[in-house]
Amino acid sequence: MGTIFLVNERKTYLAITTILFLLVLSAGCTCFSIPVMERERSLGETVVSGEGKDKILLIDISGVISSKERGGMLPFQKESSIVSRVHEELKKAARDKRIKGLIIRINSPGGTATASDIIYREINKFKEEKGMPVIACIMELAASGGYYVAVSADTIIAHPTSVTGSIGVIALKLNINGLMEKIGIENETLTAGDKKDFLSPLRPMTKEEREIIQNMLNDLHERFMNIVAKGRRDLNMEQVRVLADGRIFIAEKAFEEKLVDEIGYMDDAIELVKKRAGIDEAKVIVYNRPYSYKNNIYSRMMSSDFKNINMVNVDLGGLVNDMGLRFMYLWLP
Repeated sequence: MGTIFLVNERKTYLAITTILFLLVLSAGCTCFSIPVMERERSLGETVVSGEGKDKILLIDISGVISSKERGGMLPFQKESSIVSRVHEELKKAARDKRIKGLIIRINSPGGTATASDIIYREINKFKEEKGMPVIACIMELAASGGYYVAVSADTIIAHPTSVTGSIGVIALKLNINGLMEKIGIENETLTAGDKKDFLSPLRPMTKEEREIIQNMLNDLHERFMNIVAKGRRDLNMEQVRVLADGRIFIAEKAFEEKLVDEIGYMDDAIELVKKRAGIDEAKVIVYNRPYSYKNNIYSRMMSSDFKNINMVNVDLGGLVNDMGLRFMYLWLP
């Protein structure tokens, strides 16, 4: 009798596939199912710390903030974008009356302006509707769009060694015209409208076209500064303008400049939520997909295409490899 493989619509993890393969080798007749594809499963709940009937939800903002889907453990797997996941988690939390507070754990250099703004709005909307304390806890990095998200919280706590700030906007555009000339390729793009192709990497921008882009950047920068001034009650707009030149700050300096409220750790964020919610004990929970292992408040909460988040190397995972132009609330050292 031969081995029978039943392929259904569920995807699997490499470890499960390996175990099943070993079973085939050890048995003369084995019948099993190898799931290879499926729609993403609904969120489950895992307790990572504490106890009691009340809950504190821990949401993770890590990697480059984008509406782009992220890769899973296997090549054919895809995970929801960070924007979609945050929306789903907050929607689920809104239905749970035992959730008394929210902690946003941030380790991000920022991302696209739109994705950062959507997450900021989602958190603000949740906070206003539920009326519960929201604390942002900066891990290694909350720069640009990462900080944009952080100011949606009532209080920002930064780890002593964290880096934050980078209040500014960047637009990335390649110009490969010189390279094309060297290898004998000519640009023969046809347009109707003299500015239709002004973002093309195949030619340089004119002075007028640069002014158009700069005005757009200035508008987005102004929005960023207004968001910070609104969220940081101890800073007025003039103070924000001084800080919003794109520079980054170590935690202690960020505290001095009133960009963060406290210097501390995740435990401090948990205790602050309990104090403001008026509860003595609570379980800290995370939402996750089946098969993803989470056992403490520092567990990796998601896989990511954007693996390098540190001061010397930010791997954008292809986000800025497109030849078009993107407006980014992003720190690029």
